[in-house]
Amino acid sequence: MKKNYLLILLLFTTLGTLFAQQEKGITGYENWLKSWTEFKPNKVVYNKATKILTGNIANDTKLYKSDTYLLVGDVFVTDSTTLTIEPGTVILGDFKTKGSLTITNGSKIIADGKSTDPIVFTSNRSVKKPGDWGGLIILGDAQTNIIDNNAKIAYGLETLDAKHISYGGDNLDSDSGILNFVRIEYAGKRTKEYGYLSALTLAGVGRKTKLNNVMVSYCQGSSFKILGGSLTLNQFVSYKSNYNDYEINYGSQCNLTNSLAVKSPYVSGPETSRALYVLNHDEVPNTDFSKCQTVVDAKNLTLYNISNDLEYDIKVGLVNEAIFIGETATFKIDKSVISGFNPAVILDNKININSDNLDKIVFSRTYFNNCNGNIFIKNKSNNEDLENWYGSRAFNNVYSKGPDSETFIDSNNAKNPDYRLRINQIVASRDD
Repeated sequence: MKKNYLLILLLFTTLGTLFAQQEKGITGYENWLKSWTEFKPNKVVYNKATKILTGNIANDTKLYKSDTYLLVGDVFVTDSTTLTIEPGTVILGDFKTKGSLTITNGSKIIADGKSTDPIVFTSNRSVKKPGDWGGLIILGDAQTNIIDNNAKIAYGLETLDAKHISYGGDNLDSDSGILNFVRIEYAGKRTKEYGYLSALTLAGVGRKTKLNNVMVSYCQGSSFKILGGSLTLNQFVSYKSNYNDYEINYGSQCNLTNSLAVKSPYVSGPETSRALYVLNHDEVPNTDFSKCQTVVDAKNLTLYNISNDLEYDIKVGLVNEAIFIGETATFKIDKSVISGFNPAVILDNKININSDNLDKIVFSRTYFNNCNGNIFIKNKSNNEDLENWYGSRAFNNVYSKGPDSETFIDSNNAKNPDYRLRINQIVASRDD
């Protein structure tokens, strides 16, 4: 009996240690990236298209794994239609016409892949590059803070009906469908008037929409753009995009959990590129402050900048901050990892540093590693007070200068990297 008790005690101790190792950053007893993600998408060869998607899809439609589909031009799912995509289906964005897919307000997408059979959106070119095609756009009728709640996606999409690019309403419970085990590769076409598209745009998307296990890689624009709405993103991955990884604006109520952003200073575009770009609005006159304002609640994120020579890359200006937070936005992050940035966080200089605003911007139980400074005010040279505030024991943050090989379990694995934190090797902390 005593022997059994000791075995049970040993088991719980071991499980507790494993849990502790994975407490900060992306978490899981196993590497959940392993089965469905692809970190070398340029090495994957897909079948040529057997069917074409173009114009408007106005009747319920199902796409099958046995076919390969080509998005030609701007394709719209309209008239409260449901587009269902079978696990394992491949949809190619046409390079020549810069194909895109928009799920209009009131319609749905059911893209419910499997970990062993993900749904893939990618370029139709043999040699793929960022910006080869448009991206996936989902529009809903959840609330934004834009005046009159009547917004349009200004991406230059070709449609004769304005309702096909409109989003927003009062239905926070709206349901735009399912994205699960989906990869989006080489999206983010450039437009002359509107800049780059994002790989996945979620505009006015409501909380009944199920959003899990979505990977964006090598996007020319932002990986994920969230405009208004009320939604939860779980196990999302942004890999080596040129612009922002997660861009959140227009009064979005966004929960972001157990998700990853991997940046590289060698693929970023000319504009400042961040892992998280959190705003409440673009222009005050266009904002209704009586409605929902941007609230981001983030937990177990890993924001990681890969660099061959971090000190040099910072010196020549290739590395930016991981997180930028704009005025009147609420942002809270817990149990996360921010590694290799310059600095970790920048707060807009329009934010008055007082108790009310600091209560809205919280960093707790987060591991800051190899960052050239931690939390700064934009264009302010002395940020000692802010550093001391977030460095106090009350927030239980950790500060370290550990090499990547000792920080992550296996970040150098080219095919199956493991970005979970080696929490048991953290030795540095602050006692300000």
